[in-house]
Amino acid sequence: MKIGYPCINRSIGCTSNSTFRLSSYSNKRFKVTVASNLECLRKILRYNVANGLLFFRIGSDLVPFASHPICKFNWAKHFSEDLSELGHYIRKREVRISMHPDQFVLLNSPRQKVNDRSIKELAYHCRVLDIMDLDETAKVQLHVGGAYGDKQAAILRFNDNYDSLPENIRERLVIENDHRLFSVEDCLGIADTVGIPVVFDTLHHSCLNSGKSAREALQKCMRAWRTADGLPMVDYSSQRNKSKAGVHAWSIDLGQFRSFLNRTRGLNFDVMLEIKDKEKSALKARKALDNHNRSI
Repeated sequence: MKIGYPCINRSIGCTSNSTFRLSSYSNKRFKVTVASNLECLRKILRYNVANGLLFFRIGSDLVPFASHPICKFNWAKHFSEDLSELGHYIRKREVRISMHPDQFVLLNSPRQKVNDRSIKELAYHCRVLDIMDLDETAKVQLHVGGAYGDKQAAILRFNDNYDSLPENIRERLVIENDHRLFSVEDCLGIADTVGIPVVFDTLHHSCLNSGKSAREALQKCMRAWRTADGLPMVDYSSQRNKSKAGVHAWSIDLGQFRSFLNRTRGLNFDVMLEIKDKEKSALKARKALDNHNRSI
């Protein structure tokens, strides 16, 4: 089991997700920003490896505006050496990588323009991972999307659009259950139809489920993963106190995390901690895992 966190390290003193306003776009500003993001990503990865955090979600703004029509610059060629170097480090240290496009990226919108823009954004994410020469275990994670007044029609649109994607995107794409519309059972129905892996989100499952325990739901999700996909991925968080349902906790509750480890004893998966203080909670979770017997 690998433990990680998404996008931002609050201890490093830099961010790999720097961006700027579209109105301020220039090739010079673009190149400086991407170079800075890549350098910070190097620092984050080194920090993570040194601290046994071998799962990391790279932020979508690593290459800002990469899928936008304003970006005519050949960023993939210009930064290929940097991305290849990062990929070599990731492979050598056996770090698991994922990416998670923003919520506006949808494959089931009734508006074709939205779907077309989303596919361009997915292509950008996959291109980053491809240039890094990472295998299919490096995933791009997506929500199913909206219901738009007809949930079954929305699912059919997702399936149709997924089937039309280029192979390099289909190989990396995974979906996750959400806390309002698409439960684990809904996602598994999609998986049965198109063969896409399903990420199990613990907090979302606590908000929206069909009476299945977390262990039972997770086991079902795990069956949707092929060997080439790597270990199943789990998004772990708990509910923030005095907040609306689905809001992630600021810091990990180690008692709840140890309970989760006990309830999933004997199952093997990688954990992405969707908790607001990022690496601080990941370090605590790593220590808790080291002291926990995962055998059956």
